[in-house]
Amino acid sequence: MKKSTRNLLIGAGVATTITAVGAAAYTVSKSLLEFALDREAPEIFRKGKKKLSGYDEAYDRLMAEVDAAAQKLEDCGCTTVEIIGHDGIKLVGHWYENPNAQRIVVAMHGWRSSWSQDFGMIADFLHDNGCSVLYAEQRGQNSSGGDHMTFGLLERYDCLNWINWVNENTQVKLPVYLAGISMGATTVLMATGLELPSNVRGVVADCGFTSPYAIWKYVTEENLHLSYKLHGNLVERLCQRKIRMGAKAYSTVDAMHSCQIPVLFIHGADDTFVPVTMTYENYRACTAPKQLLIVPGAQHGLSYYVEQEKYEKAVNEFWKTYDICPGGSAG
Repeated sequence: MKKSTRNLLIGAGVATTITAVGAAAYTVSKSLLEFALDREAPEIFRKGKKKLSGYDEAYDRLMAEVDAAAQKLEDCGCTTVEIIGHDGIKLVGHWYENPNAQRIVVAMHGWRSSWSQDFGMIADFLHDNGCSVLYAEQRGQNSSGGDHMTFGLLERYDCLNWINWVNENTQVKLPVYLAGISMGATTVLMATGLELPSNVRGVVADCGFTSPYAIWKYVTEENLHLSYKLHGNLVERLCQRKIRMGAKAYSTVDAMHSCQIPVLFIHGADDTFVPVTMTYENYRACTAPKQLLIVPGAQHGLSYYVEQEKYEKAVNEFWKTYDICPGGSAG
């Protein structure tokens, strides 16, 4: 075989290999982003959240308690309400009014979860301690509209829409607190970068991440054991196509640098889905009055379950501190 012919064949083989690798990388990147953002997850990932979150064999026992609490909250008589978001998306919420309310909580649930699943276990505590609650359904999930979740990038504006709904539909302008778990925590932290009504007194952020980019990179590398360096650029381009924003468009750290609203940060020390280091980063960046509760032994989103008494004490003290406005009266 002539040397030139051999080199041509070798070159063709290398090109074919590179093309195959590129095609495989594209397919994987596309699936990863669909799992992250799309309302309907790819079939390969349908049962993946449990594994990604790092729960152990006690998960099924815990979920039985979570499911029971979720059903109790769904049956408690909440009023279902609908609003239109800033971009025309229908948003659904559940208003649980307390006739003796001292404050209002706008609660944002997490990624591929639901309002009742994430807040069912804490719902009685909120109601028994003088809270009316607006439990929002995040865009791209459950009953709310939209084809995609955006990891707080657009949800932060939805949070503001719900605050405005609360203020427009309640006669007494009570203190408002934002509360979120996981992606919901990132949502409410990002919302502090917006111009919020003056009666928004504080944020309770449980296991929030720092940015879409940071959490995608972490989960890809640490939980899926894939190279984000290989997939990151493709994911960024595909993200731009889906939601018209990149994964680095905004972050909780950006919001914390200008935050003027007190924040209570909570995180489980054993979280293997959203590392506790992300809450430490958010805490360090926060320029507003801030408090920190780290719960040893708690996996992702389970701090209330592991340390209920400490959790409730921290939240109650937070409310007690910030319910009263600078003038000395509530509301």
